[in-house]
Amino acid sequence: MSRTTAPALRRGLDILELFVDNSEGLRVPDITQMLDLPRASAHELVATLVDRGYLEPVPEAPNRFVLGVRAFRLGAAYERDLDLASVGRESARKVASACGETVQIVIRDGSFAVFIVRIDSTHSFRLVSHVGSRLPAYCTAGGKVLLASVSDGELGSLFPSDDELAPMTPDSIDNRQRLFAELTTARERGWAEENKESNVDVACVAAPVRDRSGTCVAAMSISVPIMRWSDEGKDNYVRLVLDGANEMSSKLGWLPSR
Repeated sequence: MSRTTAPALRRGLDILELFVDNSEGLRVPDITQMLDLPRASAHELVATLVDRGYLEPVPEAPNRFVLGVRAFRLGAAYERDLDLASVGRESARKVASACGETVQIVIRDGSFAVFIVRIDSTHSFRLVSHVGSRLPAYCTAGGKVLLASVSDGELGSLFPSDDELAPMTPDSIDNRQRLFAELTTARERGWAEENKESNVDVACVAAPVRDRSGTCVAAMSISVPIMRWSDEGKDNYVRLVLDGANEMSSKLGWLPSR
């Protein structure tokens, strides 16, 4: 496949991607600054995206824009075709009901873990995250599960040096030796964990979700505030997340005998 790209299209997509983590909307000057675009180009691209329905002005603040219905339809089509989100939501609800904590489903986008399902904790103290957000995979339990499923060659491409492992907290993985050791452990025992690695107040366990071919296509995780974390509780969370991930896998056609 040719690697030739269309600059205008690439810039348009760059603009759309800015809105993934900016739910309050953005102004053209914000976009200009964040992407280092000429002001005239930014105005023209935003106008085109508005005309096509991918962006829309905020009624009470017409100089601010949010994602439009066309963007929603694209996302809905992806979710419908992938089917991981609908299947995962049902299985995640069962796990969340059993443990009372936040349960999430993540998929991998390169070296990042992307959250496609979130079922909130029943406790008053909850975690702050949202569907569509993404975190460095090596900082999350779900991300480690996903990284553990890729080949050594691909891992080497994703993390050619320690420089690619920027820590999010003092406890984050920040070198390849530790990362590869943890991924080996995750492969051997069939689940992964994190402890204050993406958030200093949170611990998490995760298990792989497989499709009918046995490929790991997602991960299910249980996230718990440190104030409610314990070794005894961890054993229960591991059991629950393994059961939940296996149930989701079976709905996707996976048979352990394969």
